[in-house]
Amino acid sequence: MGGLTIFDSISKRHPEIGFVYYGDNHRAPYGVRNQDEIFQFTCDGVNELWKEGCQLVILACNTASAVSLRKLQEEIVSGNKRVLGIFVPTIETIIERNWGDNSAPRETSVNRVALFATPATVASRAFQRELSFRAIGVDVESQPCGGLVDAIEEGDIILAEAIAKSHAEALLRRMPNPQVAVLGCTHYPIVQKAFQGALGQEVRIINQSEVVADSLADYLQRNKWIEYQYGDNKFITSGNPSSVSNRATLFLKRSIQFT
Repeated sequence: MGGLTIFDSISKRHPEIGFVYYGDNHRAPYGVRNQDEIFQFTCDGVNELWKEGCQLVILACNTASAVSLRKLQEEIVSGNKRVLGIFVPTIETIIERNWGDNSAPRETSVNRVALFATPATVASRAFQRELSFRAIGVDVESQPCGGLVDAIEEGDIILAEAIAKSHAEALLRRMPNPQVAVLGCTHYPIVQKAFQGALGQEVRIINQSEVVADSLADYLQRNKWIEYQYGDNKFITSGNPSSVSNRATLFLKRSIQFT
């Protein structure tokens, strides 16, 4: 369900584009899987979207982006196809770097970042790696948020908010004054208010759905050779379409029909 937060934002930003959304609901969540499984599942999903004729694929999952993106780009992406993740735009936003700026790392006004993510994303250290390519002198404190995705997927928002608060408090004991907090899982914006309340209003929380929508607009402007079709959005799932449709409709608070 988490990727729907990204879809919702980019589809509103780009109503002229017909998007194809693939949810691997049968095998989710990825955040507690090992890296080989995550890579294989991510490849499967990308191939499903390529079969649908998608030229550009966005991995609307931090775990898939962290564990699989670089290897996937090196091993299976070719020709006129592209696969993008959601970590790099997030980092570019934190350090106020222009989209696609690959110049040498430099100092930034932000030097204390809190990262809340799934156990697999935290273990990959992909966020720190990508950040080191772009900035120097930034301290990152990571908090693996066990149990949070499950609570959100099950629709138990009261439990999810309590879990989010607990994880925020645990991180604050190690980094008392973060400047920026990254909700490094696309499920977590559902409980953003709980994170904000625990961290304090002075901590800037990065909303990835807005970041990805902005960065996609810039990417399409810089890469006009990418073709896209007008038309209705299409939703595909590896799970039970009826069940996933019902959950997605509750998740986004508007009708979503999967096949």
